[in-house]
Amino acid sequence: MPAQQSTTQANARCWVWFKGGLNEGAHWRAGWYGAPSVLGGIRIEKADYVPCRVADWRVTFHEPADMKIGPEMPADAKWHRLVPTDPR
Repeated sequence: MPAQQSTTQANARCWVWFKGGLNEGAHWRAGWYGAPSVLGGIRIEKADYVPCRVADWRVTFHEPADMKIGPEMPADAKWHRLVPTDPR
């Protein structure tokens, strides 16, 4: 039996929200490709990053007008990667 697909649509260009670090503030990062996952959240990919799933509130498929203005975060916002990445 073939493996179940991990997304519900083809990958599309997207921007991912990162909370920043010691030398940078929170911001949107370009260069990602993603699609909604059948496991929930958005599966994101980038050539120099391990594919993973993140909460859907951290991803937008439209270029943000301001890269420093973040998304509306739920009160119980989860920043960690969602596991597993693919259905098995």
